[in-house]
Formats: sequence, C-alpha cells, structure tokens
Amino acid sequence: MEYAVRAACRVTYRNLPAVMKKIIELKQVYKAYPQAGSLQTVLHDINLQIFPGEFVAIVGPSGNGKSTLLNLLTGIDHPSSGQVIVNGMALQNLSNEKLTQWRGANLGIVFQFFQLLPTLSLLQNVVLPMDFHGKLPKPQRQQRAMQLLDRVGLADAFDRLPSQVSGGQQQRAAIARALANDPPLIVADEPTGNLDAATSDDVFDLFAHLRDQGKTLVMVTHNEVLANAASRKLEIRCGRIHTDTPAQAV
Repeated sequence: MEYAVRAACRVTYRNLPAVMKKIIELKQVYKAYPQAGSLQTVLHDINLQIFPGEFVAIVGPSGNGKSTLLNLLTGIDHPSSGQVIVNGMALQNLSNEKLTQWRGANLGIVFQFFQLLPTLSLLQNVVLPMDFHGKLPKPQRQQRAMQLLDRVGLADAFDRLPSQVSGGQQQRAAIARALANDPPLIVADEPTGNLDAATSDDVFDLFAHLRDQGKTLVMVTHNEVLANAASRKLEIRCGRIHTDTPAQAV
C-alpha cells in the first residue's frame, strides 16, 4: 500500500524539536459520568502532547475511552478535571457559542457514518461549513468546494445527493467537508468502519496525503493495519494511555 511506504519514511514525533508549538495538549485530564448514583471514571490522568503535522492513530478495545478522548479534543464534551488545550485554546473555558466558532476555524471532523445532510448535494454539503463560518466571500465558497471535491475525486458527482453515491464516495465528500475552512487539525472517528477493505485503503490514503501537506490528524480506529500506517499510535486501555509509540508500517 502506498500509505504504508510513506509511513515508513516519516519523521516521528520523538524527533521533533522541543520548542515546536503543540497543537494538542492534555494536562491531568479525568472524565467521569454519573452511573447508578455514583461516578464512573472513563479517563484517568491523561497527559498528552501532539505536535503539528503528526498523524496519530488511537487504538484499543471498545469501551476503554477512545471516543471519550476524541470528544474532549473536539470540545463535544468537557473534562471533569484537567485541561484540554487545542491550537492554543483551553476548550473547557469556552461557552457553547464560542466552541462552535472555534470549531469552524480550527477543526475538521470526519464521522464513521458520514453525517452528510441527505437533502443537500455533495457540493452543498461542502459549502455549508463555509456558510456557517463566513471565512470566504460567498462567491468564492462554491469554487473552493468544487476544488475540494476534485481533490478527493468527486468533481463529476458534485450535484448528486448522498444517497446517490457509494459509502466510499460519501466518506470522501465528508473529508472534503472537513477541509472546507482549511483547519489545521482533522479528527476522525472510525472513518473506515463502514467501508470495505479496498475503499478503506483509498480513504486512508487521502488522510496520508493530508498529513504530507502539513495537516495534523487524529484518528480512532480498530483497524490495526491502518493504525500502523500512521506516524504514531496511542493505545487506550481502561481509560489510560497504555502505550504511545511510533507506529510500524506493515
């Protein structure tokens, strides 16, 4: 696989200069949820640093805190204690309105189930984040959306509804949507979980290209082959970081 070959040649986070600005930093983060009259701690004392340009795969058994960690990185959820700092912003201190504005400028999210609006064309789905954020003048938004769809191989399907294209095409459109406002950080939750092996390879290769272009990527996945093709692999077990190592291409 092309992405595996590239992964073998990448500089890992251990070789990055110490002075490089962190794009993600978690400090003594705990997360607990009420359950049956008590609190169940899902994440325990998470300390984590991720630097610009890294491609980090988060792995581990189901129910061990991977998605909870991702929700904290995106501001969808807040820590019970500790600090979550992403691109210089302490997310736990932001109101919901400020978080929405911050996400629009700093973060692209790719979901397992695509989350495209079914009544909008692929082009309209990609334009939508630009309409919300208002970063580009309105006449330029469709032009950028078309460029992004072309980048993921969907220029010929721009006017189709999500239901009129395959699952792999929907996920590629979702990646184009995540790039709409040119965020420095892309977060993906099981982005290949509903795709066949060949389509998963194509989608993952898109992520590898984004990393090569300087984007920072954080991906939760159960696919060990794909995880090993990232530049760094975090294993979460029992709500703790069990291992944190450069991934080995296979």
